[in-house]
Amino acid sequence: MKGRPGEFEERYWSTVTSPVPGPDGDAVLFVARSEDVTEFVMHRRRDRSRRGGGPGGADGFQAAELFSRASELYELNEELRTAYAQEREIALSLQQAMLPAADGGPRTDVAVRYLPAVGTLNVCGDWYDLVELSDTRLAVAVGDVVGHGLAAAGVMGQLRSALSCGIQVVGDPAQALQALGRYARSVDGALASTAVQVVIDRARQMITYSCAGHLPPVLFQPDGTAHFLDQATDPPLGVRTDDVPRPRADLPYAPGATLVLYTDGLVERRGEDIDDGLRRLTGCLRQHARLDPERLAEALLTDLGVADGAADDTALVIIRL
Repeated sequence: MKGRPGEFEERYWSTVTSPVPGPDGDAVLFVARSEDVTEFVMHRRRDRSRRGGGPGGADGFQAAELFSRASELYELNEELRTAYAQEREIALSLQQAMLPAADGGPRTDVAVRYLPAVGTLNVCGDWYDLVELSDTRLAVAVGDVVGHGLAAAGVMGQLRSALSCGIQVVGDPAQALQALGRYARSVDGALASTAVQVVIDRARQMITYSCAGHLPPVLFQPDGTAHFLDQATDPPLGVRTDDVPRPRADLPYAPGATLVLYTDGLVERRGEDIDDGLRRLTGCLRQHARLDPERLAEALLTDLGVADGAADDTALVIIRL
């Protein structure tokens, strides 16, 4: 190429060789990714300097070959970038189609959110579900699939549907997770996924729950006390024996309490202990407890730094009891 590099070179490349004469005597500028070829070029320059050689001949041919290879790499990278963007878009569309509506419908006591990870394909592993078992009993679940992308979206849909069916049949969180664990062994990519199932009994003002390797939901009482639902925890799905029943526990609540279920994207940060994230969560609940579920959801996402997305996707369910 002659003269000043164009937009392609300015955006993606850095100059690594001196101009070499072209066939018509004008200068021709060869460019390539500096991280790929700088060391080679510097070595060739040192070698030419020792030998007293010039920039033409074999050296010019090798520089042209480097530029050609670098251009091929750039084109391949753009193809991969496009394929990545397409897979991400398809996976998110599939995820959103399988999750319950996030607008809450006519309900004012529930807020739900799903936020995909930003800048990565690490999306579509998190899910949530709400099922009315009766006029006074509501089943709520969240879960996290190990994989990501299209594969995770498919596994997520199967696990969510299976647990939704199970809790409607048996009505017991521990038994529903027990059945889901067996089912997970037959689904490719479902092994070691996590889930927590909660049943809210409004007539008795009681929460019954069971957890399969998932982070514990938090119950924030009107008096300002926070209780993690961590008394019925067990290994993730499909990694335990079936002859030992999964545990379950009950926890009473006072009218006006807030129940929060979430996935790790809300509280986990790289290089930080998970307890730090859980303390931030309870601190935010204490600060914004008087907000309605919709505004509370926005406040939590903002204060915890994930309102615009994070390195991992995030599912969040808030219920005013």
